[in-house]
Amino acid sequence: MAKQDSNKMDLSQIQSLIRFVSKSGASEVELETKDFKIIIKTPSANDGRETAIQQVPMGGMVQPSIPAAAHAPAPAAAPAAAPASAESTEDDKYITIKSPMIGTFYRSASPDKPPFLNVGDSVKQGDTVCIIEAMKLFNEIESEVSGKIVKVLVDDSSPVEYDQPLFLVDPS
Repeated sequence: MAKQDSNKMDLSQIQSLIRFVSKSGASEVELETKDFKIIIKTPSANDGRETAIQQVPMGGMVQPSIPAAAHAPAPAAAPAAAPASAESTEDDKYITIKSPMIGTFYRSASPDKPPFLNVGDSVKQGDTVCIIEAMKLFNEIESEVSGKIVKVLVDDSSPVEYDQPLFLVDPS
């Protein structure tokens, strides 16, 4: 795609990219060059949020999100943590980190690297907890909570569904 200048794509190119992504069924796509980075997040089937794109010049300044659909306003990122669905009273005190997308779950950045987190490790809000691969894109999943990892609920290299519990975190 041709660029107007080194930091921007023209509106028709962005709209074309949004249409392509929405038809592909991907929930999130990142396009990065040496000059800029574009992140496109689309709603899931049962999610009423709008599609949003974010163009980030590699200098670090974030451009405002451009709504691609006229749906009700909503937060830009899918919540990755929610209260645990309780099977026992002990699990009630834990917070569940859930998958924000469909894909393949990986505990580490590559097979020769150690896992991002193990049971007993402390996690802070914003820390990478895993990677989910969707359509050959590797998405780092960040924690929405701080605490201690109590349980890893998914095996490495396993397929995961949207909103599937991945980790139990003790926030205390």
